Amino acid sequence: MDYQPSKNRYDHMTYRRCGKSGLKLPALSLGLWHNFGHVDVLENSRKILQAAFDAGITHFDLANNYGPPPGSAEENFGKILQSDFQGYRDQLVISTKAGYYMWEGPYGEWGSKKYLVSSLDQSLQRMKLDYVDIFYHHRPDPDTPLEETMAALDLIVRQGKALYVGISNYQAEDAAKAIGILKELGTPCLIHQPKYSMFERWVEGGLLDVLGDEGVGCIPFSPLAQGLLTDKYLKGIPEDSRAAKSHGFLQKSAITEDTLSKINQLNELARSRGQSLAQMALSWLLKDVRITSVLIGVSKTSQLEDSLKCLDNCSFSDEELANIEQILK
Repeated sequence: MDYQPSKNRYDHMTYRRCGKSGLKLPALSLGLWHNFGHVDVLENSRKILQAAFDAGITHFDLANNYGPPPGSAEENFGKILQSDFQGYRDQLVISTKAGYYMWEGPYGEWGSKKYLVSSLDQSLQRMKLDYVDIFYHHRPDPDTPLEETMAALDLIVRQGKALYVGISNYQAEDAAKAIGILKELGTPCLIHQPKYSMFERWVEGGLLDVLGDEGVGCIPFSPLAQGLLTDKYLKGIPEDSRAAKSHGFLQKSAITEDTLSKINQLNELARSRGQSLAQMALSWLLKDVRITSVLIGVSKTSQLEDSLKCLDNCSFSDEELANIEQILK
């Protein structure tokens, strides 16, 4: 049966302006880092994308190397766009990135103009798109002049291959420089995508201030700290969890007695707010006006529905915030 998007999909989602730009993003965006590769079931990926759009999530975030294997998330996303989202391209914000290793040889990673332009051309081919809405430099390159990398982003916009550009994983000082260079080139930096959660707070050491002052949006990834900020680990490490798989991004060693104690205390606080731990962790990020949107990753539609409930309560009392800081100390 053909997919027909929900008629009231825009009724319950909050949309936030991205920095000082004209673009608004949904408070929650869907990241395709995991669960959309060739190793995953395509039908499940389809259901997740449909459920997200039905809930008013208009922004889908990819990168050249998402999968596994690398490139397969973009390929599968392109297939689903063609089969299910024909006629809705102008209601979607699609982003992709380049910066990490993608192909062999000297031009397959980092931040040269050669790599960034080639990579986006490949991404557009895989997704069968004429342009993306946002193209990011995925990580800073210590060896390529920042001017060259930013000039590549500027070129890509002038070529019509991206409407906006952003940066990801840049520390405050380099982010400020990149934003300044792009401003001079006439292609402002739209957004920054950093790792940020209750457990990972480096962005508070200056980056959020830079973004706020410069009018650049912010879209955190890994808001649930790879699943630590969910009820999954309240009783230890389940066998099917990311931490149990030694090859994952979350290592068993990260789950100490101290961490488990913090998770349990945060969970109690969340329950007193009428939320799950995951919902509170998302709300906690969204309480800051400098945060445009939060990227969530899900492996089933029920997780998506659960995350969306965070939007019902994004305000915190001073006492709750003080309690959270006390627990996290």
